[in-house]
Amino acid sequence: MADTAARLYLITPVLEDASFAPRLAEACGTGAVAAVLLRLGPADERSLINLVKALAPAAQEHGAAVLVSSEGKADLANVAARGGADGVHVPGDPTLVRELRERLKSERAIGVGAIRTRDDAMSLGEAGADYLLFGEPRPDGSVPSLESVVERAAWWAEIFETPCVAYAPSLDAVEALAATNAEFVALGDAVWTHADGPAAAVKAAAEILERQEASR
Repeated sequence: MADTAARLYLITPVLEDASFAPRLAEACGTGAVAAVLLRLGPADERSLINLVKALAPAAQEHGAAVLVSSEGKADLANVAARGGADGVHVPGDPTLVRELRERLKSERAIGVGAIRTRDDAMSLGEAGADYLLFGEPRPDGSVPSLESVVERAAWWAEIFETPCVAYAPSLDAVEALAATNAEFVALGDAVWTHADGPAAAVKAAAEILERQEASR
C-alpha cells in the first residue's frame, strides 16, 4: 500500500511530429508531473528516435521520466535507448515483457497497459513489469467504468509491490482513483484539452492529490 500521495502520470495523444513539445513543457513545467508516456505514431525507427530526441527534453528537463509506446511495429527498446527515453510502455503480453526485461536489464523501465484480467495483471507483474496501467482508453476511444478501474487499482495496490497507474478520464475522477492507494494517477485528454491550458489542469490535479493525502 502506498504511504505517500499518488503522483501524476501524463499520457500524450498519438504524436507524429515534435510540434507537441511546447504543450508538454507547459504541463511538466509545473513540477508536479512524475512521468509522461509519449504515444508515437507509426514511422520508421530513425524517425521515431529523432522524435523522442526532440520531445523527451520538454518533460525530462522538468524532472519527469519519459516512456515511449508506438502504434507501429518499431523496436521500442532501441527507440528508447537511442532516443534518450527512460523506458517503454507495451500492451499486456508477458512474453514481450520478459524479452524486454532481458534486453533492457534495469537500465530502463517497462510499463504495461491493455490488461484484461486479474490473472493477466499477476502474470505481467511476475514477468518483470515496473508498473501496470489500469483503465486507459481502448483503441476505439472508450474507457472502462470508473468503478471498475477503482476496484482493480485498489485490489492491486493492496496486495502487490509493483506500482500501478490508474487512468482518470477527467479531473473529477482523480480523487476516487487516488483513494485506491495507486502510486500514480494518469491523465490524458483532461490535461491537453483543458480550457485554461495544460499547466492549469496539472495544477488542479496536483491540488486534488494533495488534499487526498492530507485527508488520510
